Amino acid sequence: MALKRLGQILLDLGLVDEQQLETMLEEQSARGDLLGRVGVALGFYTDEQLGEALAEQWGTTFVTLYDRQVSSDVLSTISEPMAQLYRVVPLALDGNRLTVASAEPQKIQIADELHSLLGYDIQICVATDAEIQKAIEKFYSSETDSVESLVENLEKDEDLAAQAAAAGMREGATDLTSVEALAESAPVRKLLNMVLLLAIRDGASDIHFEPFESEFRIRLKADGVLQEMVPPPKHLAFAITTRIKVMANLDIAERRLPQDGRIELTVGGHPVDLRVSVLPTLFGESVVMRVLDRGVVSLDLEKVGMEPTMLRKFREVIKRPNGIVLVTGPTGSGKTTTLYSALSELNDIEDKLITTEDPVEYDIDGIIQVPIDSEIGNTFAACLRAILRQDPDRILVGEIRDVETAEIAVQASLTGHMVFSTLHTNDAPSTITRLRDMGVPPFLITATVEAILAQRLVRRICSNCREEIVPGADVLADLELTSDQVADKKFYRGKGCERCNRTGYKGRMGLYEFLIMTDELRDMVMRNASTEDFREAARRSGMVTLRDSGMEGIFAGSTTAEEVIRETILDA
Repeated sequence: MALKRLGQILLDLGLVDEQQLETMLEEQSARGDLLGRVGVALGFYTDEQLGEALAEQWGTTFVTLYDRQVSSDVLSTISEPMAQLYRVVPLALDGNRLTVASAEPQKIQIADELHSLLGYDIQICVATDAEIQKAIEKFYSSETDSVESLVENLEKDEDLAAQAAAAGMREGATDLTSVEALAESAPVRKLLNMVLLLAIRDGASDIHFEPFESEFRIRLKADGVLQEMVPPPKHLAFAITTRIKVMANLDIAERRLPQDGRIELTVGGHPVDLRVSVLPTLFGESVVMRVLDRGVVSLDLEKVGMEPTMLRKFREVIKRPNGIVLVTGPTGSGKTTTLYSALSELNDIEDKLITTEDPVEYDIDGIIQVPIDSEIGNTFAACLRAILRQDPDRILVGEIRDVETAEIAVQASLTGHMVFSTLHTNDAPSTITRLRDMGVPPFLITATVEAILAQRLVRRICSNCREEIVPGADVLADLELTSDQVADKKFYRGKGCERCNRTGYKGRMGLYEFLIMTDELRDMVMRNASTEDFREAARRSGMVTLRDSGMEGIFAGSTTAEEVIRETILDA
């Protein structure tokens, strides 16, 4: 049955007349807000009356929460972070049916997401947004539902400990039925859900679950640095890793071999992909989940943090009709984000763009993306050969790992394609040496390579607790500076506050080194010049080094000297 329009329901209930509805529609077009909220803002009806209309529209009931009593057992089904994220309040639990109040019944994905995370059948009823916020504050204020309190309760849960012991932890003695029941139990689900929600809320890139002889450690990597959470009881390690494997559709009976999987979630209205890697260790299975939150990644060259002059030159290079553009740096330095941003800018109806990646991290509408699967022979080289028969204009090769892939990329460039790819090298000039060492002839390097971008990510100083400091002599020595050279310069650090979890840092920024091949540099490649001579010539041609880029960040108050020293090498 077709859903009745809210405007018609408001008319039927006598909350507005035709003229008022017309005014609401005009105002909605101007504001871009929801129609129901526009009517409240215009004073045509109250929040409660809107709630009743929404309940009528979605075939559910309207409830008031100000005098509502909810048992602790029902409240424990949804943690405070989850209640705040989804703007819901649990009201009743009847068997496997959980009734929750929401101010946004039109967000039908809320019920699906809560069902996926909690395992209950979800019944939605309607309440006002103001009452939901007050109810969250009232119900959760007496005992903050944190990871610490949850772990403490788990340690006291003797039934759970007995259940874990019964499941069998020894090799060959595992009772799969008991293990699966333990992995699906409410406490294990709740702990894992809270860890995932905290990781996504804090912008973590990885979640590490690490078994040791006497403890089971959970660590989140945020801004490139690992931070430890309160460790859960050791006897739950098997249950937690099994729960992750169930979510990733992995074989829970296989505990001797590494496994890779993927979990697709929708959290707070935007999709999140979790790449799962399971590795057998001496004391159990180690699990690392890479968090790919599409909702927070901005694939925009304007936002990658390049200095304006460098960005203008980079844009000029990527728009050339053919050649090779390489982005280099260690794992986790933002290479993929930079290349995706470049492709997004080049993505128009006139050009065909094809990528081959291991794995495909973010899907971009309008670009053909091919996942690599080495197990069946679908390697970068094999994929690249097939891609050339698809009439592409621009190609992204996830990584040049061997001479075969390098040679095909070179041939693609020579036949009129623009090729983007990545390499793992310390800086831009040493990339040429790496290509030579892989076996690519110098004359092909000079004929195809147009530019090389080296990059690093350093942590930003927290703007809330930034303070000026005087650098120590050892810091200046590491930067190869004297006190006279920095007499008119300012150095900063983050003192540490609640907003940055006492780290002094919040977010990250890029350092870039952009080398554009000139006739002089191409001649040096042909003469097999040393990396040091090549680097010096590149600097003369206008290349700003990673260290120079870092120094600009230090003096601008964006990052610390320690971060730049850690992430950049001194020029030889």
